[in-house]
Amino acid sequence: MRQDLPQRVRITEVGPRDGLQNEKQPVPAEVKLELCERLIDAGVDQLEATSFVSPKWVPQMADAPRVMAGIERREGLHLSVLTPNMKGFEGALAAGAHEVVIFGAASEAFSQRNINCSIAESIERFRPVAEAAQANGIRVRAAVSVAFGCPYQGEVPVADVVDITERFRDLGCDEIGIADTIGVGTAAHVKTVFEAASKVYPLAQLSGHFHDTYGQGVSNTLAALEVGVSRFDTSIAGLGGCPFAKGATGNVATEDVVYLLHGMGIETGLDLEKLVLTGQWISEFLGRKSNSRAGNAIAVKLRDSQTQASA
Repeated sequence: MRQDLPQRVRITEVGPRDGLQNEKQPVPAEVKLELCERLIDAGVDQLEATSFVSPKWVPQMADAPRVMAGIERREGLHLSVLTPNMKGFEGALAAGAHEVVIFGAASEAFSQRNINCSIAESIERFRPVAEAAQANGIRVRAAVSVAFGCPYQGEVPVADVVDITERFRDLGCDEIGIADTIGVGTAAHVKTVFEAASKVYPLAQLSGHFHDTYGQGVSNTLAALEVGVSRFDTSIAGLGGCPFAKGATGNVATEDVVYLLHGMGIETGLDLEKLVLTGQWISEFLGRKSNSRAGNAIAVKLRDSQTQASA
């Protein structure tokens, strides 16, 4: 275990895309844009804003061009979008995306059930996307799905995670995220997987993507930190989740991870109070309580202090 933890961590906020894509109720583009603006105002500079996918499969992302057009560009802001194919890439390019995200599973069973092809076939589908992005000076980030467990296959061998990491490396990806898609990972497992992946791909370019289905998102983040990982995906208010995992509560909440990091003296460049208020706002719009424990606790303190100030 590394004793020298990263001094600074880069957070990629995925709430507007991964967090909202499975919402059954329509979320208007205006609300998505306000969410993005609130997050940016809180210091988010790496934002996964939307997804250029077929509206037939993901209706919630049908307004991707409008969302991308409505986000004010500013220095230091990097906008990511999910692009499953060349049609998606063309949309991302036209929208001025700084980064495209591709994804592949560490489980053959998940690959077949999720995108109807083998892992090898999925990599070949992404090859032209990666090449086109590189030709246009656009960063490529890959996500390794179900790296810690699969809803169909069960356990996923570490060797299989390493194998797809190597495949993405060979595509020339700038960053590879290791994702606990159904939230079954534990701290020891996280350390094992990241240590193995770092032997075939630079640790500084690996990122962690954890779900909180079993309440392990924050502890898994800490485990990855102890290995030396300094890049993480998080979702405001813990929005999102995998539709294949029963009882899933979503991605690990941005507020919870930032609370952990700031408590350890690790810099993020993010304003926790503004994140909390944003998480409460979007949760209220969606008509439910935020999934962020730290966010909910801090929100109570903020309300109490406001009440006392006005008394």
